[in-house]
Amino acid sequence: MNNYRLELKWAVIYTIFLLVWMIFERLMGWHDEHIAMHHIYTLLFYIPAVVFYYFALSDKRNNFYGGIISFQQAFISGLIFTAFIAVLAAPAQYIISTFITPYYFKNVIAYAIETGKTSPEEAETFFNLQSYIIQSVVSSLTFGLVLSALVALAVKRK
Repeated sequence: MNNYRLELKWAVIYTIFLLVWMIFERLMGWHDEHIAMHHIYTLLFYIPAVVFYYFALSDKRNNFYGGIISFQQAFISGLIFTAFIAVLAAPAQYIISTFITPYYFKNVIAYAIETGKTSPEEAETFFNLQSYIIQSVVSSLTFGLVLSALVALAVKRK
């Protein structure tokens, strides 16, 4: 486990930032009065996410591998970082949906139905805690796989 301490540290930092970001989204009104633009604004999270991946893999390069890291080592480190993020995604989503923005599902369901984007049954099936936990884990793994490869290219040093 000592070999993965840096990845775990950065996954915890990433998850804390995610929780802070969700508070920011709520305060900006993206979960209620500006919910129509939520799907666009929430994409802004990917900018700091890329920065966190860069910091995590750079930290691994500099403080574990002595400043030299291959693409393969960086990529594997990124995948481990991603796995920790995915494990933390479920409890993070629970905290978000229960404590930070407990009314989000009600609001997004109402918005989706009012705008004719979906039926009430489809909205209830898609916009709920269980669905969002699954989505957060799957999207963490998918995004993390791609980002691990891209950032590994940027941090590798021979």
